[in-house]
Amino acid sequence: MAAQASGHVLTPQGFVRGRLAHEQGRIVAIEGTPVSEAEARSGELPLILPGFIDCHVHGGGGRDTMEGGDAAATIARMHARHGTTSMLATTMTAPLAEIQAALAALGPVCRERVPGAARVLGVHLEGPYINPGKLGAQPDFAKPASLAEVHALHALAPIRLITLAPELPGNLELIAELRAAGFRVQIGHTAGSYEDGVAALERGAGGFTHLFNAMTGLHHRKPGMAGAALAHAQYAELIPDLLHVHPGAVRVALRAIPCLFCVTDSTAAAGMPDGDYQLGRQTVTKCMGGVRLADGTLAGSTLTMDQALRNLVLELGLPLADASRRVSTHAADYLGLEDRGRLAVGAWADFVVVDPRELQLQRVVAEGEEVDLEDV
Repeated sequence: MAAQASGHVLTPQGFVRGRLAHEQGRIVAIEGTPVSEAEARSGELPLILPGFIDCHVHGGGGRDTMEGGDAAATIARMHARHGTTSMLATTMTAPLAEIQAALAALGPVCRERVPGAARVLGVHLEGPYINPGKLGAQPDFAKPASLAEVHALHALAPIRLITLAPELPGNLELIAELRAAGFRVQIGHTAGSYEDGVAALERGAGGFTHLFNAMTGLHHRKPGMAGAALAHAQYAELIPDLLHVHPGAVRVALRAIPCLFCVTDSTAAAGMPDGDYQLGRQTVTKCMGGVRLADGTLAGSTLTMDQALRNLVLELGLPLADASRRVSTHAADYLGLEDRGRLAVGAWADFVVVDPRELQLQRVVAEGEEVDLEDV
């Protein structure tokens, strides 16, 4: 017998007042009467939205992806309790042996979803193919990219996304080879110029890693990598914690990049009290709502995707349907996933239930499984 959720369901066509039914992990029916977003937000019925998709997760719940072992399972459970139903486990720049160990631990988690957890769709390899002059919070183990090395790492765990700096020797030429081999490439941790960004996009790079952060900024006579993204990108990540990027710059990006999508760039400190945590080889400190290295450099975030949604709607004023696409649908489309990030018959039963005004989570369902929220 199919399980159900009732309320205002956000379908690709808009809200309907009715019910969503799911069975064996898939949506089997959505029935109801169309209503406007204003009606849905002003009523008393809960809102049913697509589960969140986070393409940039370093950690959470006190654990870091680079630890290996059961860290990824803990991270995926913690983020599921905040509405993330699919995610990419994200690595740090490190010696090759440490990256290999992290991916070896991630392989089984990618093959089978952990109960009560977000689906780990694969790996976001953020480094080591980045510019040593734009490390941000990454340790100083940047190195040239190699297709053979990427294939060897991919054999340990499926790599979905690779961040690289296109201005480094050989990287620009490698982008087309990586794309031909089925890897999606993002531009990030880069000191490259506007021209480097355009050239990378022309060769198949698909987007930008945490837009504005760890890249050359926009100046009207020297538009930089941020300018290349704003002028030409269809997709880009952005961290909407309102700390990494000023709300005004977020608004610029929303107007310029059609499918801008949100990520958390979350660390082990997400969901944890203030204190010291690990981010790869680095010790980071959570305090005053952020995470920093000892020198004050921002080092990932404590953001969760439910808070990202609230920031977009309640702080920046986006319509809820638009905000939902930016925490779900656009990321799914970017990764080529037609059965996630949307509520439609045949899609995975990944959804969240929130109250209509404050958008606080009431339920999370991942591939048809009810997630226990009591630890939120």
